[in-house]
Amino acid sequence: METQVHGENFVQTVDESMGVADIHDAAGVATHENDTHEGEHGGVHVNLAPEMLGTVVGIPVTNTLLTSLVVSVLLSIFAVWFSKRIALVPGKIQLFFEEILNYMYTFVEQTLEDAQAARKYFPLLMTVFLFISLCNLAEFIPGVHSIQFLGPDGYVPFLRGTNTDLNMTLALTLIVVTVIEFAGIAALGFFHYMKKFFTLESPVKFFVGIVEFVSELARIISFSFRLFGNIFAGQVLITVVTYFVPYVLPAPVMMFEMFVGVVQAAIFTMLTLFFIKLATTEAH
Repeated sequence: METQVHGENFVQTVDESMGVADIHDAAGVATHENDTHEGEHGGVHVNLAPEMLGTVVGIPVTNTLLTSLVVSVLLSIFAVWFSKRIALVPGKIQLFFEEILNYMYTFVEQTLEDAQAARKYFPLLMTVFLFISLCNLAEFIPGVHSIQFLGPDGYVPFLRGTNTDLNMTLALTLIVVTVIEFAGIAALGFFHYMKKFFTLESPVKFFVGIVEFVSELARIISFSFRLFGNIFAGQVLITVVTYFVPYVLPAPVMMFEMFVGVVQAAIFTMLTLFFIKLATTEAH
């Protein structure tokens, strides 16, 4: 007669002549060997998908979504707080922010070549820039990634960089692409705007329009993957550097990635501005 002792990755065939103590010893050796095997394969672990924190009314809540909500609340609180402290005679702090906003607004107005359009789209552009910037910078706040809780699949970070989630960058892209298309329709009219993409005036214009239409759809991919790829790659770089050279490189690499985060926010915003300009301009 034979008996089998099952471990996690272990099956030991034991003859019935072995005692109970011998069986336990065999299982203990197998468990020890399994732990050693896992330790040898330990190292840098990066999750591509965000971690689930739970559900609210059947809606899944991830750590990236929670970070975006925290950033949104902080932006709203700051906007309300700052708006109540605007004075007719500005102080140094107010004057500093006014100069920055005035420079950005002038740039938007000169790009769109329309003061009314600048007033219409400037709030959206600034909101996109501030939201993406703060989401990228939030990754470097102490506690983000490091504060964890025990979930169904083990310990997971309570907060995680928002733009390391492709769902978030895709959502931002869909918002700005929708605004771009509606800006073109509002400026030129629906049928006139559609003639940019679909026209039968000549074979050349027909094929050029189709190419233009495909390029409009391709923006969804280029916008979302550009932002996601750069921010996620930065997170992976920091993780690898921290693991292999923990006392030398993490600080300068983090400073560089903070700069990259602001630059990526500026690029996303600038591209949105330029595409609004193209959408509201007559086709040539």
